Amino acid sequence: MIKHIGIRREDKNRWERRVPLIPEDVGRLVAAHGLQVTLQPSTLRIFPDSAYEKVGARIAEDLSGCDLVMGVKEMPSAFFRRDGMYMFFSHTIKGQKHNMAMLRKLVDLGCTLLDYERIVDEKGRRLVFFGRYAGLAGMIDTFWALGRRLAAQGIPTPFERVKMAHEYPDLPAVRQAFAGIAADLRQTGIPPALRPLVVGFAGYGNVSKGAQEIFDLLPHRVVKPIDLLSGNTGEASHELIKVVFREEHTVRPADAGTRFDLPTFFAHPERYESAFRPYLDHLTVLVNCIFWSPKGPRLITIEEAQELWGQGRQAKLQVIGDISCDIDGGIQFTLKETQPDNPVYVYDPDRHAITFGVEGHGPVVMAVDNLPCELSAESSQEFSSALMPFLETIGHLDPRAALDDCKIPEPLKRAVLLWHGRFPAEYAFMQEFLGA
Repeated sequence: MIKHIGIRREDKNRWERRVPLIPEDVGRLVAAHGLQVTLQPSTLRIFPDSAYEKVGARIAEDLSGCDLVMGVKEMPSAFFRRDGMYMFFSHTIKGQKHNMAMLRKLVDLGCTLLDYERIVDEKGRRLVFFGRYAGLAGMIDTFWALGRRLAAQGIPTPFERVKMAHEYPDLPAVRQAFAGIAADLRQTGIPPALRPLVVGFAGYGNVSKGAQEIFDLLPHRVVKPIDLLSGNTGEASHELIKVVFREEHTVRPADAGTRFDLPTFFAHPERYESAFRPYLDHLTVLVNCIFWSPKGPRLITIEEAQELWGQGRQAKLQVIGDISCDIDGGIQFTLKETQPDNPVYVYDPDRHAITFGVEGHGPVVMAVDNLPCELSAESSQEFSSALMPFLETIGHLDPRAALDDCKIPEPLKRAVLLWHGRFPAEYAFMQEFLGA
């Protein structure tokens, strides 16, 4: 049975301060459920070691005696021990090349891997996620980029006052700051050269909802995608324009005689092609919040970037907030992930190269890959709250039994990518990623 939980310190970079469990919830596991909890010491973690010690947890470097070791981001291959059980965001389910060595090590050591990304309900909806906070921080950082991009072009706007998400003490401070920007927009209006200032959201899930939560703090009007193509947005002199794109707006069947069908698209994205290009001429900002499959069409290709900005051409689109941040993915010219202290670059389609900052010809790309870190305390609190119902029953799990007999909660069972070094039937396709 699971009696001892370990929490590994995060060390991927100096920005990663999140935790899977906050001190209060660790205290509940110790006091109400009789579990031992040991954390590796950390001076970076958003909650200090002392806060965990006060609720009954131990601080120790060695986690080898733990039945389950938890973390947030990927763990180094050298950390794993034979037959160990681990729970973290592995970023392996799409065959991400940079994590295949880690996955191979887990297989070779006969380890069990549970991935938060796959803790889902019977309809496949995620139950434990940081997505809302990626959206919140991503939209703040995108407005930060917009303000500086426009200032570099000699266009002053209230967006110049937006700070990076991590520079605000908390979300109430963000809302207060955006209330001031909203008041300025209502009074002074949008600069004529920018009207209408259109912000498009690709996707409508948790990430998009978080991004829209920030956007909605500003005066705006919502239009449908078809309104963009018909020019039916109006002048919008004192408000922004918001448009949300769903799958039927971004893709179409490759077979011209076939109608769009959402279940078919999810099951066979390779049967579809991009239909997004016409909208790009009407957007000032694009916020990419979609899950991209390598088998499916891209949102914007390199060829389309050349068409929009190549050879000195000017386009309305100024900034792309690529919250999804798939390298060479939905936004094909997202060539590199960024960090909060150097969050944006300009993509030059003629050179197929990037220049960090907001100056230069081409679109500004915000590609921070660990956005929830910028709101570490609040994002960790919400994540821990969502995870706790599953951990409160984890003590009944028998890690030595077969997966079907181990008494694991059903949502956690769906998250088992490896059980004693083997892929369950649902994830058998991942064996192909390892070349065997």
